[in-house]
Amino acid sequence: MDINTENYVNEARKELENPGSRMFLDFFLPVLSAVREIGMGSFPDPAAALARARAIRKKSVADLGRLLTTFEKNAVKAGAKVFWAETAHEANAYIRDLVNRHKIPYVTKGKSMITEELGLNDFLAKNGTPVFETDLGEFIIQLLEKPPFHIIGPAINIPTDQISRIFMEKAGMKDPSSDPVALGQAAREFLRDKFRHMRLGITGVNLAVAETGSIVNVENEGNIRFNKSAPDIQVSIMSLEKVVENLDEALHMIRVLCRNGTGQKITSYVTVDTGPRKPDEPDGPSELHIVILDNGRSRIYQNPKTREVLQCIRCGACINVCPVFRKVGGYPYGWAYTGPIGKLLNPLLLGLDRTQDLYGACTLCKACKTVCPAGIDHPSMILYLRNRNMNQDPE
Repeated sequence: MDINTENYVNEARKELENPGSRMFLDFFLPVLSAVREIGMGSFPDPAAALARARAIRKKSVADLGRLLTTFEKNAVKAGAKVFWAETAHEANAYIRDLVNRHKIPYVTKGKSMITEELGLNDFLAKNGTPVFETDLGEFIIQLLEKPPFHIIGPAINIPTDQISRIFMEKAGMKDPSSDPVALGQAAREFLRDKFRHMRLGITGVNLAVAETGSIVNVENEGNIRFNKSAPDIQVSIMSLEKVVENLDEALHMIRVLCRNGTGQKITSYVTVDTGPRKPDEPDGPSELHIVILDNGRSRIYQNPKTREVLQCIRCGACINVCPVFRKVGGYPYGWAYTGPIGKLLNPLLLGLDRTQDLYGACTLCKACKTVCPAGIDHPSMILYLRNRNMNQDPE
């Protein structure tokens, strides 16, 4: 995707004057925060569950080198092929070469923030390989050529009449409809044909388990499971901080992630995969490629002041409570990550000089820190970035 972080102020002003955005943000984000509270309240001891999640993420990042080495060893032992990508270009080029080598006509993809960061869709399209998003929200914004509005619901702000028009124009829907069921059915019919003939599927990774070499995904639609089980070749892309020690830690983090993301105790689908399909198994790919992406994270890790940001599990809880996001929404951030985590990740990955409006637009209210299940102190890190910027220290 295009990077447009320098235009934050102008885009924010547009959204402040957009009555549709205002109505949506005023209603929906408080609802998301409320269902999170209900979800976390379903733990027997919510405070203990939160404390354990924060301890797991802190420990995992502190021991990142060993965990990644162990994960690679066990993933390879299980039959996966692991590729370490230092940059976005290296990751994209590896997938492009895989596509070319196997003469893949098109690619299907599950919802993934890391592929947004890579700009993978545009990269493969320039290679002559179409990419079809299979998450409903991602499918909608792909057709509309828009960036994700929210980390959990990328198209959650798009009116149904606009979705109807784009489905009729680009997805083969015959009759206009604002009925969500009819719109879902139209997307289903279009994408099922792509699933039926797909040969290579791409997904992200919610968590990687060092002890077993397993990769874990959570979702509510089933498209990620399709992309992982149906094609002959499957590519899972993870940023290097996603690893935890064992399945017990992974399952606890999944319980916390689901409650903080959508308020659910658990999502409709939780998929744990260890290696490609075995000879006696009916489903799964014959080749599993795991791409471990750095793309600036080693630099973040080496700085004790910024390392904590790698604890993030992409649940979106901080976004829902942020007073700035509640006014301007996700488009002004201009890249893959929005809200409080976007104010940190975007500058640290892209550079402080082209993102200063992002970390400048913070009230330091500490709501993000309060709800974060990964234990990130967003306000302190934002102050650190502001100090570096004031002292002209972009690195």
